[in-house]
Amino acid sequence: MSGLGLPVELTLTAGQAADVTQAAALLECQPAKVVIADKGYDSDAVVERIEASGAEAVIPPRSNRKRQRPYDKERYKDRNLAERFWSKVKQYRRVATRDDKTDRNFMAFVFLASIMVLLQ
Repeated sequence: MSGLGLPVELTLTAGQAADVTQAAALLECQPAKVVIADKGYDSDAVVERIEASGAEAVIPPRSNRKRQRPYDKERYKDRNLAERFWSKVKQYRRVATRDDKTDRNFMAFVFLASIMVLLQ
């Protein structure tokens, strides 16, 4: 998401795949000054990659970490822009229920729903 809550890159994964598996690919796509993500992206490799690119990692540490890493709690509040965007996209039943049988058709409708949300 951009700073305005607009999608920059959309990637589809299998339902059982962890979000963090796509972090490297998403970080390569767009340059950023700040990367805000949820606890699902909290790994040393992801944080190191973000900081190596010169960006700030705003990712809260998981509660089971032995050494808790500090993060900017005020800046993390901006993550709700992404959550609100997905809430609006999921108002389209085909996105929320994933009725399409193929990934291609599902992603096509996700793009269409995203465009509809952005035009509102």
